[in-house]
Amino acid sequence: MTAVAEAARAYSGVERAAVLMMLVGEEEAAAILQKLDPDEVRELGKAMYSIADVSENDVGAVLDNFVGCARARTSIAFQPKPLVENLMNRALGPERADSVLSRIVPPEAQCEIEMLDWLDASDIAKIVEKEHPQIGAVLIANCDPGVAGQVLELLPDAMQPDILHRVARLGPVTPQAIETLNAILTRRATGGGGGGGGAGNGLTMGGSREAAKILSSARKSTEQRVMPKLFKIDRDVAKQIEEALFIFDNLLEMDDKNLGALIRNVDGEVLIRSLKGADEAARERFLACMSARAAAGIRDEIDSRGPMKLSEVLEAQKAMIAVARNLAKEGTIMMGGGEDDYV
Repeated sequence: MTAVAEAARAYSGVERAAVLMMLVGEEEAAAILQKLDPDEVRELGKAMYSIADVSENDVGAVLDNFVGCARARTSIAFQPKPLVENLMNRALGPERADSVLSRIVPPEAQCEIEMLDWLDASDIAKIVEKEHPQIGAVLIANCDPGVAGQVLELLPDAMQPDILHRVARLGPVTPQAIETLNAILTRRATGGGGGGGGAGNGLTMGGSREAAKILSSARKSTEQRVMPKLFKIDRDVAKQIEEALFIFDNLLEMDDKNLGALIRNVDGEVLIRSLKGADEAARERFLACMSARAAAGIRDEIDSRGPMKLSEVLEAQKAMIAVARNLAKEGTIMMGGGEDDYV
């Protein structure tokens, strides 16, 4: 095996990219960096420092690898959107497909608030605090849920329920409005002033699920403080967020003692329907918290049932979650395992 081939193995993908960046001119390298995401820019920048002592053999190996990859690329392309949408609808049904697609379909370029990717949570919180709450809601809804949760915590306590309520009630946001928000964000980030809005068809943001994701990314103490205030602002929206905060799979996070207590407080028919729609691993997790005789009876009952409507399963699981929340509020069980979890 040649020395060149051996050298190629010592470099990761990002390091090989860094070598190539050091070989092209500054103008070309800058043009490439402009097309990368912030995380990619940081990773590539670090790698460019780390390969400062690259040898001639190493450069040759990287170039050989690049040429090989380039030759392997194909010019065949297709439009994925119709295919993915059809597959999702056939596999999951319209309701679940819409939920999944809303999280995986890339937004149109004109509907991205690109500046957010370059700011940390504290910078975004300062901007949100100075803007109209509706603008703040759009900015937070456009953040990654983890970052959005941090931003929410950094806002004044009095603002948090209103902002979260607006996130849950967000609908279409026009491309013109997104352009305006980008301008506002750029000016604020560089010390300038604010801006206005627009009209027309655009990107749909927010919703109770998105609000719940943001709230669940914040500390539990934030949830406990914000939710009662949100119920006073809009009970229906607060209830939707509360339901979205906790799903059936979260029940599996309870320890055996608490899960067993929940099972004993759930109607047998509700338990059977809930487990009928659960996967085998989840079903066994529940049954393991029961006596051998009771678990065998539930298994027999599930096996004897014919096909069950998805709506019936979801309704039963929703009822089971409601029982769990009530028991947790009463202090009968503890949901979750962290020291800051909801009890």
